[in-house]
This record gives sequence, structure tokens and C-alpha cells, in this order.
Amino acid sequence: MAGVYISWPFCAQKCTYCNFASGVFPRDLEQQYLDALTREIRSTIWGWRPETVYLGGGTPASMEPEVLSRVLELVPGAPWVEATIEAAPGAISREQVQAWVRLGLNRVSLGVQSFVETELRRTGRKHTARHVAEDVAMLRSEGISEINIDLIAGLPGQTARGWESSLDHVESLDPPHVSVYMLEVDEDSRLGKELLLGGVRYGAMDVPGEQQIVECYEQAVERLAQMGLARYEISNFARPGSESTHNLKYWKLLPYLGFGADAHSFDGRLRWQNVESPAEYAKAGDPRLEPVEAILAEERFFVGLRLMEGVHPTTSEWAEHRAVIEQFVADGLLEADGATLRLTPRGILLSNEVFEEFIHA
Repeated sequence: MAGVYISWPFCAQKCTYCNFASGVFPRDLEQQYLDALTREIRSTIWGWRPETVYLGGGTPASMEPEVLSRVLELVPGAPWVEATIEAAPGAISREQVQAWVRLGLNRVSLGVQSFVETELRRTGRKHTARHVAEDVAMLRSEGISEINIDLIAGLPGQTARGWESSLDHVESLDPPHVSVYMLEVDEDSRLGKELLLGGVRYGAMDVPGEQQIVECYEQAVERLAQMGLARYEISNFARPGSESTHNLKYWKLLPYLGFGADAHSFDGRLRWQNVESPAEYAKAGDPRLEPVEAILAEERFFVGLRLMEGVHPTTSEWAEHRAVIEQFVADGLLEADGATLRLTPRGILLSNEVFEEFIHA
């Protein structure tokens, strides 16, 4: 069963670490964007009923209930098996949550990133640990128990003690799902660009070293396991049955359709994406860029190996990649168990290097 991703790129502020095509845009662009979004969804010929819906961005939780209703009523398949909306802590109301439940949303992903106020302020986040606790309690009281909490290892000024404090807060809130990301350094975020340039803005000088970031990640793996949250994907941890059904479609190469600016789609053979700029998307008659044929043999390795269950290469794939596989097994980065190939704990930390070899093999 396929999934649907809907992009709402509007935010109250642009966080320094964010490398998504989102941000603060002119108010009048929202209506133009909404018109284009509903037009794109309405023009879709559905050959299947979506199983999952994921509203990301941006801050889709900022959508007024009537706007959200206007979008979701165009997506067939309700009630969906899983319908997720991303939200910024401290910026949602009980009335909103009640509307989400009426519209079929049953999972909320909170962009917490940290529970330490000094770390949050340096990135542009406005919430506090208290806001997160209040939001979790409110969501549960309104019937939404499937809650994810995002954390980032590597924020400016982050210390081992602060990271431990964040994990303590997670334990006290007892969510069924947690995502732990190591800070990405690239030109698509203000902080990443500053780090690449060797600058000092956005707290770049206070970003922890690579070893400290790795230690934070490994500590999270251990602590979350003690909480009953098993790592099922490199950055995702869940109790049995609370894994993200939608995101698993990406890692298992199942079909999905993306709507909105910079949204990606995959039909099992072809991949395509929409134009990245929200302003360009709002003006485009057809926002889709040229579809490209997916190279599934390669993608099965660098997407599937993200999962702890690993991949099951075909006989021809074993033969084609034998030299690379044998080298990584010898280096302790991969383990081969019968018909299954998976990353080792050390391989997880060096996963980008492993994936790159399979792409170029």
C-alpha cells in the first residue's frame, strides 16, 4: 500500500540547523500555495487508496483546521492506517488537536531537538521542556498516543550533561517513538554553511566535535533501548508496533506520492520531485520536474541498509557486489547472515561511506 506526503513549508522562524526547503515567507504566499497544493492533489488520478498520510515541512501544524480539512478531504483512503503531522512544541492548542482527530490524524511528530533551553535559543527554537511535557499530555488526553520526539546530537553549545538531561526528559515523557539525528553539515542550512566556511555565526564555534556527537548518539541508543525503544532504522527508535509506517515506505522502496514544494514521489519505477521554491511552486502550472528511472539495484543497498533488519540481496546482487561486501565484512562494517546483509554497530556510524561504495560499485 502506498503513502502520501504533503509539504507545508511555512514556519514562524527558520532554525539555524534546518536544511529543508522551508522558512518564513510573505503571508500572501500561503493562500497562493494552498490553491496550488489543492489543485495538484485534485488533478491526481488515484490508482490506489493511500494507506498513510504524512504532513511535513515546514510547520504543517500551523495550518488552520479549515485549511487542513480542505487539503485532507482531497486525499482518499480515510481513515488511514497512519496519518502524521509535524508540530513545533508550545505552538499547538487543544482545539487544533481535537480538529486533527476529527480529520483522521492519529500520529504527531514533535520537533523538540533538545530539552536544554540554552541550546534551543541558539538554534532559533522557542519552546521549553515544560511546553513539550504539556503538549504530550494534551495529545494523549485527546486520544493521540502515537507521538514521536525528535532530538539532534551536535547542536551548538551542547554538552554531555545537557544531552543526558534531554534523554532524562524523554524517559519521563515515555513516548513510543524517538528520532535521533546527528547534526548535518551542508550548504542548505545557515549553520552548516557557516561551519563549512570556518565562520563563527550561529554558534558554529561551539558545535561539538565529531567524537562527542558520536558518543551522544551511542548513549542515546543505549538509553532508549533501556526504555524499550528499539533501533529499527539508523535514526529511529520505537516500541514494537509504533514504527513509522509511512517512513518505512521510503526505506523499503514502496510507492508514495508527494505534493507541495520540493515533495518527492516514487511509483515503483520512476522518481520525480516538485520544484523546490514555494513561490515557484505556487506559480507553476505543473510543478513536477522531469521523472527519472530509479536504479533500484543500487537503492536497495543504500536505502535498505538503513534498516536494522538489513537487506536480502538477490543472487546476482551478491555476485555483482561481492568484492565490496567481502571488504566491508572484513573491516567489521557489514555482517552477512545467510541471505541477509546488515550494518554492524560500527558500520552504522560509518554508514555514509558504506552507502557510497555501493552507489559507485
